[in-house]
Amino acid sequence: MEEFAKLNPAQIERHISKAVDTFLEVITTYGLKVIGAIIILIVGYTIANIVHRSIQRAGGRSKRIDQTITTFAASAAKYLVIIFTLISVLGSFGVQTTSFVAILGAAGLAIGLALQGTLSHVASGLMLVFFRPFRVGEFIEAGGVSGTVRSITLFVTQIDTADNVHVVVPNGLIWSGNMKNFSRNPTRRLELKYLLSYVDDATLALRLVHEIVSRDERVLEEPPPQIGLMSFADIGITVVAQVWVKQPHVQAVQFDMNRAVKESFDKHEITMSFAQRRGLIQPPTPTLPTPLNPPDMPKPPPQGTF
Repeated sequence: MEEFAKLNPAQIERHISKAVDTFLEVITTYGLKVIGAIIILIVGYTIANIVHRSIQRAGGRSKRIDQTITTFAASAAKYLVIIFTLISVLGSFGVQTTSFVAILGAAGLAIGLALQGTLSHVASGLMLVFFRPFRVGEFIEAGGVSGTVRSITLFVTQIDTADNVHVVVPNGLIWSGNMKNFSRNPTRRLELKYLLSYVDDATLALRLVHEIVSRDERVLEEPPPQIGLMSFADIGITVVAQVWVKQPHVQAVQFDMNRAVKESFDKHEITMSFAQRRGLIQPPTPTLPTPLNPPDMPKPPPQGTF
């Protein structure tokens, strides 16, 4: 301040004029670029949201496109537009975008090597999304878990088990193993087994099971039911009934038919066999005489006193 006070009015005027010229030069050089960058960001973000909503609406109107694919495609398109927007903003400031892309590629390679286990789950998630071995809402068994699929993301698949436990399974575990889809086919074969004793009338049991199966309207006529003797074991004879039902009726038909067969067998005095276990109580093993354990010797009779 003291040096500024020593300046004469002409010098002060020259400094102020220089500062104003510098400010105007900065505004002229970078101000328009900043305004242009802001406009590019606003336009790019708006376009990204429009693309995201458009893909979601298009996927929602089509019944042939799975909701998982729609969500994944909409998110991927949105972030792709945002990335191109950021690159355009950097280019407006004179940044060499080719070098920037090369740096991003090198960083992506390093991150990929460090997270190759995680990226394997991403690759598995992409395979699940595009090949669709199961969809959201279907009952599956995969990755050691069985239940209803709630969501499929790039990293994990969320499953609700039959007892309503929420399980998160990495996609790599699902894709690398066997997958069972219980909901994909409209019908399923239900196999019911009943064990009879050898003293019961197997012909009567077969006739009773056949009557119960014929009365149930949920059992499909095609393919026809198969009822017969499956095996002979030490504990009894196995009667099997193989019936085809629609997917939603599997558990209800199993419960109702087991109850009806039990009631019918009890009414006709047919005994359902079961495994029996017998325990044997062995007597204690007698102790053998040894030098350390000599046998009991008879005591000599008492002698009289003389």
